[in-house]
Amino acid sequence: MSKPFLTQSLHAARRQHPQRGATVFNGRRTSYEDFGSRVSCAANGLRQRGVGAGDRIGILSLNSDRYLEVFFAVWWSGGVVNPVNVRWSAHEIAYSLDDCGTSVLFVDERFAALVPELVQLSSCLKTIVYIGDSAAPPGMYGYEQLIAENQPCDDAQRGGDDLAGIFYTGGTTGLPKGVMLSHANLYGAAMSGLAEGLVDEGDVVLHVAPMFHLADGILGIMGFMRACTHVVVPRFATELVLAAIQDEGVTNTLLVPTMIQMLIDDPQLSRYRLGSLKRLLYGASAINEAVLERAIARLPGVEFVQLYGQTEMSPFVSVLKHERHVGPNNKLRSAGRPLVGIEAIIVDSDGLELPRNQVGEIATRGAGAMLGYWNKPEQTLAAMGSGWIRSGDGAYIDDDGFLFVVDRLKDMIVSGGENVYSAEVENAISRHSAVLACAVIGIPNERWGESVHAVVVIRPGVTAPSADDIRQHCQSLIAGYKCPRSVEFRDSLPLSGAGKVLKIELRAPYWRDATRRVA
Repeated sequence: MSKPFLTQSLHAARRQHPQRGATVFNGRRTSYEDFGSRVSCAANGLRQRGVGAGDRIGILSLNSDRYLEVFFAVWWSGGVVNPVNVRWSAHEIAYSLDDCGTSVLFVDERFAALVPELVQLSSCLKTIVYIGDSAAPPGMYGYEQLIAENQPCDDAQRGGDDLAGIFYTGGTTGLPKGVMLSHANLYGAAMSGLAEGLVDEGDVVLHVAPMFHLADGILGIMGFMRACTHVVVPRFATELVLAAIQDEGVTNTLLVPTMIQMLIDDPQLSRYRLGSLKRLLYGASAINEAVLERAIARLPGVEFVQLYGQTEMSPFVSVLKHERHVGPNNKLRSAGRPLVGIEAIIVDSDGLELPRNQVGEIATRGAGAMLGYWNKPEQTLAAMGSGWIRSGDGAYIDDDGFLFVVDRLKDMIVSGGENVYSAEVENAISRHSAVLACAVIGIPNERWGESVHAVVVIRPGVTAPSADDIRQHCQSLIAGYKCPRSVEFRDSLPLSGAGKVLKIELRAPYWRDATRRVA
């Protein structure tokens, strides 16, 4: 029996719609026939440079048409993609490359200057392929040269439980974890989304969210399965998004709530023709209800669809469709119901299922459930040893089967759609010579949902640093979005009888008047 493999959709689209537009980016356009040919030649180029079945290939780049090509070229060659978080520091990037043994890295213009430092920090990185538009810098191999010098090759057709990608998330211990997802995981997750009607045949899909995020990755896989045209903008900017929707007739896109807010509040919004847009997916963090109501009013005829999930589930778990966004029976405060093929239950601390309307932890299973964390068997067992993936989110399911997220059990902050684990920030702060102890929490932020707030205790007898000193220290160690936006100095931290920091006490004054417990 044939096993599902991710390049299957490209074969089908190339066979059935060879002249249909596959990608649009900065004036470049490729048909499905051209896209498939370029992918096949690039895959052969990787093989000629020693890439074998299961080898890990990284990509550090802003969004582009070539980003999509690299994904498929890696799978065509038999390799495994490692999409690198573009907001990470060089130390964080090097850790992720070495953790899973990534030897080849694709980079664009934006990150080419970082390569010498990465080569110095990483023990695994051997080959750099440059996917920018300018000439390849010294020591890097040009992507177009890679394609031009190689003939098309046969598809490796690795599939099923074969590893397809390693997607790094923040770590509760301060180190990122590599979520291992198979071809069957990603294929199954995409099929669940298609069954829910998230993408239709021949849609024009706009890629705005960073492509290293799995949410955009699954949108892309769904789009290829339905032979869609993929319009790509390098980054979120309201003028780029609005122009792309107008000029390319975009029908579908996925945004995080902060992007939606900036888009609908742009004073130039009314100048653009946005009638082609029929479906706007959003997720990564909850949306402010006032913003959502304003968005629905300012984009009439657009279906708003909320998606809740986690990387470990490839990534979608539940969906709140447009019809439950509006009218007297709306469920705006919920995260929707599980997608087709996904189960979600609420469990207690022992893993036992709780009745309806009782708060516990979300546990999920389905085709998208990860293989585990790369080289972390203990954390894998803790997350999925029961056969269900524990989310770390506190929630309940109401009598209608809708999921309501009410609190975050794992120590994580979601700011602007990015996950920030407190341990990562605390580890960075604690390396400052003047810091005796610290705790990091998320506090409400009107624009970003949550912002990172640090509570710091200074060592006796030393010169106290300023809040700016703490932030600058963190910026040398971790990504900027993880650094504390605010810093509070105290003489001590509240502790439990077991000596654990009582973060619930630290959070209380900030969240007391908030309408939602988590953003």
